[in-house]
Amino acid sequence: MLVNSAYRGESSRIGWTTEADLLGGQRTDADEIADLIGTEGSMILLCFGGSELIGSVHLQRAPDGVWLGMFSVRPALQGRGVGKRFLAAAERRAREEWGAGNAYMTVITRRRELIAWYERRGYRCAGRFKDFPNDPRFGIPRVAGLRLEVLEKCF
Repeated sequence: MLVNSAYRGESSRIGWTTEADLLGGQRTDADEIADLIGTEGSMILLCFGGSELIGSVHLQRAPDGVWLGMFSVRPALQGRGVGKRFLAAAERRAREEWGAGNAYMTVITRRRELIAWYERRGYRCAGRFKDFPNDPRFGIPRVAGLRLEVLEKCF
């Protein structure tokens, strides 16, 4: 599964978005993806390079915008501009489909390089935090005190 390979395990170390030193286990599973697909106001966008799946993102409609999650680019293609273009396309789709005026996401606070990447794309730290979920379906912490920071962008 693309999302798992972009964030966890040895395959994720090919790219720069790996969380393998922070978390073990999986990032998601087929049951969660099926639930997301079946949820009202939810969509998963796929990015293809020819016939190869190279990116995916989950969009969840919110009253004042959209939540982006599980944003993934094939590790071997990270750092080549695919993510930047795909993120812009996902934001455009949220604006066109749902009239979203804001985008939100959560990022592990220890992922400063990832937060900086999103900041270069117009996101800012909202000053809101969430505890990392205590559920092995989303990963098994390898370090103590993992937290998520909310990032936001106004379109």
